[in-house]
Amino acid sequence: MLKQVFAVTAIAALLGMAGSAVAADVTDPQIAHIAYTAGQIDVTAAQQALAKSKNPAVIEFATTMERDHRAVNEQALALVKKLNVTPEDNDISKSLTADARKKHDALGALEGDAFDKAYVENEVAYHKAVNGALETTLIPSADNAELKALLETGLTLFKQHQMHAEHLATSVK
Repeated sequence: MLKQVFAVTAIAALLGMAGSAVAADVTDPQIAHIAYTAGQIDVTAAQQALAKSKNPAVIEFATTMERDHRAVNEQALALVKKLNVTPEDNDISKSLTADARKKHDALGALEGDAFDKAYVENEVAYHKAVNGALETTLIPSADNAELKALLETGLTLFKQHQMHAEHLATSVK
């Protein structure tokens, strides 16, 4: 049941993000903030998994998530600095942050195998939703070629994350 709640919440948040972005005619500074926020959410989730999990496969996955999402966010910060653009907080990034806090708290109440299973299943759903939003909304809406290229590079990496999470989900019971 908890698995379904996390998956539905993640998908609803990011599909809502995609729909809102289209409706709001999202700008590059807003896209930069949304992308950074989504990455930071996964860094925080990975840190929680590293603190709670004892499963070596989950720890290895969380280490990868923390490292990769942190690296992409550092590239994003370097790009906005180079372009002299200030990322712009917006309703979408605020909604993502609020939703992530709820998920973090719910995962925090779990222990052992129940935590591992819920964390990994949430990562599968989250990466599916983020990848979908990148493909259908954020990348097509980006005007700056360098921002678009960074988002496309991120998408390639995050698709690998999704496959890793899906594989891990089959072994975490």
